[in-house]
Order: sequence, then C-alpha cells, then structure tokens
Amino acid sequence: MSVKFEKETVRDIPIPGGRKHEIAQEIGERLTGGESTTGYLAAYLQQLQKNPLRTKMLTSGSLSALQEVLASWIAHDRSKHGHYFTARVPKMAIYGAFISAPLGHVLITILQKLFAGRTSLKAKILQILVSNLIVSPIQNTVYLISMAIIAGARTFHQVRATVRAGFMPVMKVSWITSPLALAFAQKFLPEYTWVPFFNIVAFVIGTYINAHTKKKRLAALRKKHYGDGRNNSGRTEEYSRRDY
Repeated sequence: MSVKFEKETVRDIPIPGGRKHEIAQEIGERLTGGESTTGYLAAYLQQLQKNPLRTKMLTSGSLSALQEVLASWIAHDRSKHGHYFTARVPKMAIYGAFISAPLGHVLITILQKLFAGRTSLKAKILQILVSNLIVSPIQNTVYLISMAIIAGARTFHQVRATVRAGFMPVMKVSWITSPLALAFAQKFLPEYTWVPFFNIVAFVIGTYINAHTKKKRLAALRKKHYGDGRNNSGRTEEYSRRDY
C-alpha cells in the first residue's frame, strides 16, 4: 500500500491596507527605534541623560513657541500683518528655554532627591502634596509674571494685577491635572523623563488656556471697539502697547 502526497502551492495573499501598515510600522520604528536604540526617541532620551538641562531648554523653548502659534491659530488671533507668527512667539521661546526649563529642572530635581528610594504609597502621596502645594505655586507664579511682561506689562501694579487675577484659576487647573500626571510618572516613567513629560502635559493644557484667553480677549475688544463685527486684521491690544 502506498500513499501519495500531492504538492500544495501556497500563494501570498495581499493583506488589505498592507502598504499603509508597513509605512506606519516603519514610521513607528524610526521614532522609537523598535528593538534597536537608533530611533529618534532613543536618541532624545540619550541626550536627556547626557545633557539634561540643555535638552530640557531646547524642548521647553520649542514647545512654548509652538504653543503660542497653535493657540493664535485656534483663536484666529493674527498680527497686524495678518500672520499667526506674532512677536510673542520668540518671546515665548525665550521664556520656555531660559526660565521655565531651568526652573522646572531645579524644582523637579529637588523633589526627586527628597523622595529618592521611597516607593511606599505614603511617600508617593506626600510627593504629590509637595508638588501641588510648593512646586506648582512657584512655577505658576513665575509663569504669570512672565506672561504679564510678554503681554506688555511694565509696572509692578500691572504685573501684580495679572498674578492676582490669574493665580487661582491656574492653580485649580494644576490641582486637577498635576496629581494625575505625577501619579502616571511615578508608575510608568524613569525619573530623567519627568520634566519633558510634564512639558508635554503643560503644552496641551497651556495651548487650551492660551487659546481660550485669546478668544475671550478678541470678543471683548470687538464688543468694545467694533460692536459685533470682526476686526479685519484680527489684531489685539494688551495693556497700552500696539504690538508685542
């Protein structure tokens, strides 16, 4: 008795969306490095460990400038030339690189050193409380002072008025988002990535607040100076300055 096996031919069946899947996979591997350490994310994290302050300054400066452009686009807040790239953009970049990043670097480093090696639930809760009651108020105060100066404030009273008006609303947002962000960082992120992670969180929240503020200011100016009509140039004035 003999058994005959017939040869089967297996053909490649095209997968729907296969090319798109390959492109997405290639982009993902390029960004993260896949199983290697050559991706953009791996290179960034490597620089973050080798040159932490410089990397954080470049990150914060870029995100701050991008935030201003994006918020202006969302709110349709244009310069006198009709562009979204206003004089605030480089000022925001300077603020992000030379004020926000160094301040965040110092405060987060101190916070991490205070709780180094402490992984209990009590220590994590205490770290969140210290962050919200000490770190966040310092950062938000410096932020409001910087925004007032960028917006055209030149006297102590103008700066103080801005801080007093904006401090509690900003703190309420921080008290909602900061515990969630810090709890996520404690659970999933290495400590040297905390500041860039918080920069991204601040970028999203800051873009929303900035765009909302611009919309309210534009609406108030239109109501005051132009009735219900739209200003053709989309220009705004802050304090008594024509441009900023």
